[in-house]
Amino acid sequence: MKNQESFSDKIRVRVDPDLQDLIPGYLENRARDLLKYQENLEKNDFDAIAILGHSMKGSGGGYGFNGLSNIGRAIEKAAKNNDKDSVQQSINDLTDYLNKLEILYD
Repeated sequence: MKNQESFSDKIRVRVDPDLQDLIPGYLENRARDLLKYQENLEKNDFDAIAILGHSMKGSGGGYGFNGLSNIGRAIEKAAKNNDKDSVQQSINDLTDYLNKLEILYD
């Protein structure tokens, strides 16, 4: 649950096997959040973006995904500063993270 290793085309995260049944749904929700982030960014709804980022910041670590927590933190901060470019970069980072993620259950 604590170990994350980055490789050129994979992000491998070791998670607690007790969470194995919850992880797919959690990650599906993060993928759906990508659409919400983009929709809210198009509307310049930085409050909604900050709330989504804050939620991901809090939940990521609980599931063992410190990278998601860090991205959520960056999204929340950028949204609170109404920094559209930084929000977009963090959305891109989230997309990249989810696409490269490989789960290892120990």
